[in-house]
Amino acid sequence: MAAPLPLSPAANAALAGAGITKTTAAVKGGLAAKAQAASEDFEAMFLNSMFGQMFAGIDGEGPFGGGGTTGVWRSFLSEEYSKSFAKAGGVGIAKEVYGTLLAQQERAASAQPQIRPVP
Repeated sequence: MAAPLPLSPAANAALAGAGITKTTAAVKGGLAAKAQAASEDFEAMFLNSMFGQMFAGIDGEGPFGGGGTTGVWRSFLSEEYSKSFAKAGGVGIAKEVYGTLLAQQERAASAQPQIRPVP
């Protein structure tokens, strides 16, 4: 399992404002790992959209020619680029999303009523 993403100062402030410490957020039954994976996936989707726009204006010359398959190949290439960039730290979106997801999960957990067994 990868180490949790470091949080930005804004995310730390949001967590502290909600009364959440890094320890309580990390201990909540693997929710932190799921939040980290979701935040990296979100950033990868964003980067994929950016790379798709970046490659949209490039004509299809090169080893694959200019046929219809060039667009398919470029979409696969931009998807792999985006996954690689997000896994390597990306542009910082994942850190913010991660902190927000942890705060939302903690608020949801604290808002749920406690169920007591019937005697």
